[in-house]
Amino acid sequence: MEVIDLSRITPDLTPLIGGKAAGLGALIAAGERVPAGFCLTTQAYRAGAIPEDAVLTAYRALGGGPVAVRSSATAEDLPGASFAGQQDTVLGVEGETALLDAIRQCWASLGNERAVAYRAGQGLQDAELAMAVVVQEMITPSAAGVMFTANPLTGTRTETVIDAVPGLGTGVVDGTMDTDHYVLPARGPVPADQHHGCLSPGQLDALRAAGHRVQSALGSPQDIEFAYDARGTLWLLQSRAITTLFPLPAGNDPDDPRIYMEVGHMQGLRRPVTPMGISVLRETTRRWFQLIGVDDAAVDPFLVDIGGRLFMDLTGFVRSPRLHDRVPEMVKVYGPAVARGVRRILDDPRYAPRPAAPGRRAFSRRATARLLLAVLPASLFGALCALARPAAARERAFRELERVRHQPRTDPTDAVSRIRSAAGLQDATMTGPMMRSLPPLWAALFAQGVAGWLLRGVVRPGELNATLRGMPHNVTTQMDLKLWSVAEAARPHRELLLGTAPDELAARFLRGELPEFGLAGFLAEYGIRGSAEIDVGSPRWADDPTPVFAALAGYLQVSDPDQAPPARFARAAAEAEAALADLTDRARRVRPVRGRIARSLLRRSRELAGLRELPKFLWLTPLAEVRRELLAAGADLAGRGILDQPDDILFLTLDEALGAAGGADLRAVVGGRRREHDRETRRRQVPGLLLSDGTNPQALPDERAAEHGPDVLVGQPAATGVATGPVRIVHHPSEARLQPGDILVAPTTDPGWTPLFLTLGGLITETGSPIAHGPTVAREYGIPAIICVPEATTRLTEGQVVTIDGATGLVRMHGAEEPDGAENEGGLKANP
Repeated sequence: MEVIDLSRITPDLTPLIGGKAAGLGALIAAGERVPAGFCLTTQAYRAGAIPEDAVLTAYRALGGGPVAVRSSATAEDLPGASFAGQQDTVLGVEGETALLDAIRQCWASLGNERAVAYRAGQGLQDAELAMAVVVQEMITPSAAGVMFTANPLTGTRTETVIDAVPGLGTGVVDGTMDTDHYVLPARGPVPADQHHGCLSPGQLDALRAAGHRVQSALGSPQDIEFAYDARGTLWLLQSRAITTLFPLPAGNDPDDPRIYMEVGHMQGLRRPVTPMGISVLRETTRRWFQLIGVDDAAVDPFLVDIGGRLFMDLTGFVRSPRLHDRVPEMVKVYGPAVARGVRRILDDPRYAPRPAAPGRRAFSRRATARLLLAVLPASLFGALCALARPAAARERAFRELERVRHQPRTDPTDAVSRIRSAAGLQDATMTGPMMRSLPPLWAALFAQGVAGWLLRGVVRPGELNATLRGMPHNVTTQMDLKLWSVAEAARPHRELLLGTAPDELAARFLRGELPEFGLAGFLAEYGIRGSAEIDVGSPRWADDPTPVFAALAGYLQVSDPDQAPPARFARAAAEAEAALADLTDRARRVRPVRGRIARSLLRRSRELAGLRELPKFLWLTPLAEVRRELLAAGADLAGRGILDQPDDILFLTLDEALGAAGGADLRAVVGGRRREHDRETRRRQVPGLLLSDGTNPQALPDERAAEHGPDVLVGQPAATGVATGPVRIVHHPSEARLQPGDILVAPTTDPGWTPLFLTLGGLITETGSPIAHGPTVAREYGIPAIICVPEATTRLTEGQVVTIDGATGLVRMHGAEEPDGAENEGGLKANP
């Protein structure tokens, strides 16, 4: 079938007709007015020749007049990629020769530079791509443009956005004309302030109604091209899904709007969490609440899965008469943009203070009291003991680590027992050793906070953070320095390790084909770590050591002994001690008593704050056991033909996995979730705040950015220091190709990223908190760090030279070459 009439198109023909033609077929099937036309299918493209007789016969049947010729690629207008404007459209084509030339032009556009780059950015392969071509009667419009049935900038699903111009709509889609812009509410009369431009209120109302119909028929918000002809008749020319919208939370109640805050980035979870990862986290939290006597129904507000990311429901806090005005300050730890977004929401009448609805209160007063009684007394006592005897507190904390490492392992024998065992493997650690390891951290935070209060009026921006450099007793720092020792032992194999891709080195290592230089021992101790490591669906270094080899490659390029990580760490510690002494000496000259107390507290903080990473490290041991048991159960189910492969179990929940073990065929469920997970993995921006109608309150620009000009990005200070160097944008540690002195730009970081820090000039992330793992380790290495820089991975470019100031949170962009004399604070010259 080489030529098919648009009215005969059905959804199953998409591989033959491409996404654009499929969208037109859906519009026709929904009863919308679409210009008549036909589709030259991908069969002709694959054959390499235009079937001229069939094409010209179809063209003559349209009357032989002017037509629009549009590309319709098989990867176009799909759920994960719109391809808007990437391939060619030719308008006003008249005549048989001109039609054939226009078809050839559309075919050729599949390989144009912008389309190739777009496919690469979407992770799409070229091998199976093909081009269909749509030919339609040309509408001569009085006005035309584009309608979005949801606001594409803010994500709001209750707004329709329309841009239109008189005449042809090409000026809208290619951005060459000023447009008449309309934003309409979901229902009700067209607002008076929208009565302007080339479209009348009646036409706007008709467009909005058509958009609602199309969205309902096609099942998702749509990007629709339209035209009004000279008679005022509305024609729909194209419709495709708006692929950039973040998913809505499940179970929305329009009469009870909610506000959600993304919290996973605090643990380095920027990519989507696997369904099993979310299920295990929910089960762990639920069982922990049960063990301390709190109703496990309180779990749901704390772990809301939206688009595979972890959100917390803030609605109860925002609507609380007691907490309403304090919420922005409460959420500042999640980033300044989140706090600003919450401030905007406070004025929304939907979130005005009011009593909690029945069943919506996260904790009853009784449950809250029970929780505090279970946790608070022991925590306070432990924190006081840690302040009194920090060395003894550290010893106790590390004994808890050894206790966890040597816990007896279970050995279930079948899939059901393995899955049930996995559900409870974390109980003993979460309620015992992990809780007992936290008080020294509370003590360190208390000491730091009180010292800051005592030093107010004396301390300058960034000085308090400077006292946290080179912090001892941190398990993540110790891990990274041990990896440096592995790199030192691997120097005889430098050529091999630098000349081979990290993923190939990882494969050879797992096959036992690499020389021994200490990596096996390192992984025996730290193989439970990895990026996004609290997701049991995420590979550990023991499973895939690619990120470790990427880090080793960076270490092996350090040739200056002064820039070796142990030397940099020691220098950071010395700088911290000097900063502490200088700060408290100044304070003692002004306020002697306060200065002495502050010095004592800051020294206590330095003795204890390195334990920041220990509770999570404790947790990773049983979490790795959970993953091991689940994959073993998955292997059992795959061997029985219930799953296709062992790691399919990671795309089920715990309850579903038990169902599969009982014989339920969930392979279709797994396939759908894998596809959705892959799509969400490609998403670059995740809202820090999300309303239940899809609105992203942070979509408005940061007013601070305008104060500094277009060459400055504004973030949140996280680790003091100034560094200049070339940008290296990395979305996953395994992709890193870093040189000493580079400025790492990443969506987020967690301990799985920290081996890369040892040779960096500085760090920039799009999310984070000053107390999160990445910034904590950056401070300890003396690396300047700025977090919460909106869209840093897209606004900065690979190789661009920037200067970052970790005390002010400013990123100054210089261009492609390093400014004369630019040098990092630590003496490491930036590499342009």
